[in-house]
Amino acid sequence: MKLFKALTGIAGAIALTSGSAFADDLRWKMPVAFATNLPGLGSPAAWVADNLNTASDGSIQVRVYEPGKLVPPFDILQSVSDGKVSAGYTWIGYDQGKVPAIPLFAAVPFGMKPPAYIGWYYFGGGHEMLQETYANKGFDVHAQLCGIIGPETAGWYSEPIETLEDYKGLKIRFAGLGGKVLEKLGASVTMMPGGELYQALEKGTIDATEFSMPAIDQILGFNQVVKYNLFPGWHQQFTAQYMLINKDEWNRATAAQKALVEASCTAATTRGLAEGEYKNGKVLAEFQDKGVQADQIPRDVLKELKAVTEEVLEEEASKDADFKRVYESQQEFMETYKIWDTRAYVPADL
Repeated sequence: MKLFKALTGIAGAIALTSGSAFADDLRWKMPVAFATNLPGLGSPAAWVADNLNTASDGSIQVRVYEPGKLVPPFDILQSVSDGKVSAGYTWIGYDQGKVPAIPLFAAVPFGMKPPAYIGWYYFGGGHEMLQETYANKGFDVHAQLCGIIGPETAGWYSEPIETLEDYKGLKIRFAGLGGKVLEKLGASVTMMPGGELYQALEKGTIDATEFSMPAIDQILGFNQVVKYNLFPGWHQQFTAQYMLINKDEWNRATAAQKALVEASCTAATTRGLAEGEYKNGKVLAEFQDKGVQADQIPRDVLKELKAVTEEVLEEEASKDADFKRVYESQQEFMETYKIWDTRAYVPADL
């Protein structure tokens, strides 16, 4: 019902012609963590800004600032919470050092597929838990799921990964909880924005990197430096992006304006997933034509990675009450979802 109300709210908001629907115009600056030319990852931010401007008849005007033009990508949460900017668009997993439970809303190793995640988020209490998680750590933001893409690749390497020992000593850019897994295996994990990765690979600052799905990685040019692109993206089966809005700004918005934001972000989530699913197959085929070796991580190695992942998740749950609560909610949902998932869908090889 919450999703239904959000989607139908846009129609009601547009239909209202009196000034009472939009009592005060909203003028939001919105720095983004990803360039808006990146399909499914950055493109939803630009679409949402345009859609809000149009659907609100100018009542909500959002100006998008490309990465680093107004706020550094990793500073978006703090800047929005402090009111330095009204809104931001980001992958919230970057803030796991400040909000330990946040990666569970961003990307979970061996976690849910995108349809399962949005099912849990919209109907399993995920949206409400996210607001509580931020508030419990003192951040004054309203968070709205505003984009999602399917699995990333497992990264770009100069040599294939054939055993867990291959991660030991590897200098690698790896994000979120997946990074904690590789640290446990002896990798030297670093975090840097996508725009810096090509140069870091080229100069040898890092040996390997993950960033996103093929349609995005091709734009960043990783295939020009290293030739092993590994699959599956065990560390990020879904990647969720959010529009963060300063709490005071959100509270002063009218019901109609809030409905427009919710509906626009819900639409952007669908569009972002659709864009990635449409483009990735063709890009991956072209990679292989260009000499990229697209390899699968051996199944026994994946099983070992999953075992280490479970250790990491349990450790994190033991250290933070929000992490434990959200993790248990997701696990409970997946117990029944797996029954549906394994029985209902035709196997990929058919």
